[in-house]
Amino acid sequence: MVNVGGKKVTKRNAVAKATMFLGEEIISLFNNKELVTKKGPVFQTAIIAGIQAVKKTSELIPMCHPLLINGVNVDIKIIDEVHIEILCDVSIEGKTGVEMEALTGANIAALTVYDMCKAISQKMVIKEVKLIEKTGGKSDIKNG
Repeated sequence: MVNVGGKKVTKRNAVAKATMFLGEEIISLFNNKELVTKKGPVFQTAIIAGIQAVKKTSELIPMCHPLLINGVNVDIKIIDEVHIEILCDVSIEGKTGVEMEALTGANIAALTVYDMCKAISQKMVIKEVKLIEKTGGKSDIKNG
């Protein structure tokens, strides 16, 4: 692991986005922005999974520091008749960034949506996961 002992504590934030193809078959089943399958509510379960993933990132990725997370927000929305978008926003006050935590949260939320909906269709595709914003630390990034 990189030694961050000499760094200053700063407010840090990262936002990652996952775009996922669900297809019309699955999207058409949503009612009031949620789909309840035999496994339970899809988006609510995926949000919880994303938050848990953020908290466990250092256990999953070998060189990540364990962090005291100040806040996590996972938001999932239908963006058209076949796609959803998952945003994972993570904040801390610390000596290292939270990019990996945000990316992990978005990925695990997307995988959870897949798991919750695979009995309906296995044509789903996690199309893209990317860091869209990072603030604090040495450099800021805004990828929209």
